[in-house]
Amino acid sequence: MKQAKAMGGTTLCIIVVLSFLCSSALASTMKGSYWPSWSVNYLPPSAIETSYFTHIYYAFLTPNNVTFKFDIDDSTALLLVNFTSTIRAKNPTVKTLFSVGGANDGPAHFSRMALTCSTRKNFIDSSIEVARKFGFDGIDLDWEFPQTPDDMVNFGLLIQEWRAEVKKEAKATCKPQLLLAAATYYSANGNFTGIPVKYPGALISKNLDWINAMNYDYYGKWTPNATGSHAQLHDLQGNLSTSYGLKSWIKAGVSRKKVIMGLPLYGKTWNLKNPEVNGLKAPAMGVGPGVEGILTYSQLENYNVVNNATVVYDAASVSTYSFAGSTWIGYDDIVSTTVKIGYAQSLRIGGYFFWAMNGDHNWSISRTASQLWID
Repeated sequence: MKQAKAMGGTTLCIIVVLSFLCSSALASTMKGSYWPSWSVNYLPPSAIETSYFTHIYYAFLTPNNVTFKFDIDDSTALLLVNFTSTIRAKNPTVKTLFSVGGANDGPAHFSRMALTCSTRKNFIDSSIEVARKFGFDGIDLDWEFPQTPDDMVNFGLLIQEWRAEVKKEAKATCKPQLLLAAATYYSANGNFTGIPVKYPGALISKNLDWINAMNYDYYGKWTPNATGSHAQLHDLQGNLSTSYGLKSWIKAGVSRKKVIMGLPLYGKTWNLKNPEVNGLKAPAMGVGPGVEGILTYSQLENYNVVNNATVVYDAASVSTYSFAGSTWIGYDDIVSTTVKIGYAQSLRIGGYFFWAMNGDHNWSISRTASQLWID
């Protein structure tokens, strides 16, 4: 009788885990978006239109720079609990992940974390503990970006060991495996220090549930002398494009369904050198309006209206730009987003994500993308 009870519990655990794996395998398209925690005062979790998304990311948490464990203070703990519980109450089908890092942390922090077995283990164990404690479905690593060949080797070791611990924890607790994802460079190949590097595509495909390719920021304050479409689908003169980036990930061996296209909900601004010369690659003199030359989609839509800007859709690059006086703004609108969604579906990749939902204008682009992509 005791043996029967033990076997029954084991069977139940197996059924729960298998059910989760089957549902994951048959899951619909990724329709993701990041929620920056600093937007809580004007976009609280209760105001998120969850019906437009399948996955929502809490951005960001950062591990301690000495122990590489997560130190969660009381105010952050309350925010985390509110985030996951609110999303779950509004739409139980939406998966929540917390994103680790972000651009402000810099690459060195994660390079040191991934350097040794012991520091990787500290990070991995702590990330699993945080996910379970605060009710997240998974974890997203936003290491921007592994800089060297050694970094890429250690990135591969990290995700291997992370997957092993996630499997082990799920088996021990009889809970579904936590989802593991990573926000990556737009391309599987990079050159950040003068030495070409490649992400470990095969290890990514084996150990991560997906990658969020950051298909944006091709141009910005670091290219002050000419305007540019910072998230263009096509580059007729080179490889600085979303189409190149997505194809590079597939070529690197990452399963198509694990490649997720990044879409920006913000634009980049420049000051035109000559307002009469106002096309793509027009001569410029530094950044225009916005913090470091960045306006959210909502802000730039308002700017266009107030300043009676001319809006141009460029079919060759699949991007949109506007100009008013000496101000030039490059961005994605509903038209360019629509074309990009169609392109991504033609590649048969896993879906798309937005950085970041607080930038949308009355949810117009989020709604459009969600309605367009039909499984």
